[in-house]
Amino acid sequence: MAKIPGIDNVVTGVLAVLQAQTEALQALPAAVQSLSAAVRSLADAAASAKDTVQAANRLVVRMDGIVAELEKPLLAMAPGLTRVAAVLNDPVIGNLPETLAQVQRDILPVLRTLSDTHERVAFIASSTERILGFVDDTGRTLAGLPGAALLARRRPPPKAPTRPTAAPDPAAEADPTAAPGLAAAQPPAGWAE
Repeated sequence: MAKIPGIDNVVTGVLAVLQAQTEALQALPAAVQSLSAAVRSLADAAASAKDTVQAANRLVVRMDGIVAELEKPLLAMAPGLTRVAAVLNDPVIGNLPETLAQVQRDILPVLRTLSDTHERVAFIASSTERILGFVDDTGRTLAGLPGAALLARRRPPPKAPTRPTAAPDPAAEADPTAAPGLAAAQPPAGWAE
């Protein structure tokens, strides 16, 4: 049989195109199904986004109410906060931790000691009362002894000292440690030094 030259190439090309078209038609339902699933996912995402936007709108409404309620007090506090910021920038605030540590290290032990002072003073007072009771008992016991009245009798007062009328003592004036005008004065007899 006679063949038309190049017809084989045309037939092969047409068959290849028909086969490709058939394969494409066979894949089309899967592609449509995949596209439908993607559209459904997109619809679900849009619904979720809609819910998120509604929740965000509710939150914005609540926040707007809170901001409206707090706006006036916050504006009224602004000058005070400015002053507080100036105080907090003071170098003394930077030294505050060191100062508190020093107070804890130096002053708190003293305060603890002061709290114990009441107990110590009470102990001393009770000891003093016991000693005074002992001294009183001893005094009564001694007073009951024969001849105790002689010990308790007072001595007659000494005669009043008289000042010498003679010239000042040059030895007393030569003493550089003596007070001026009192160098020659002696305590009266019977005075304890």
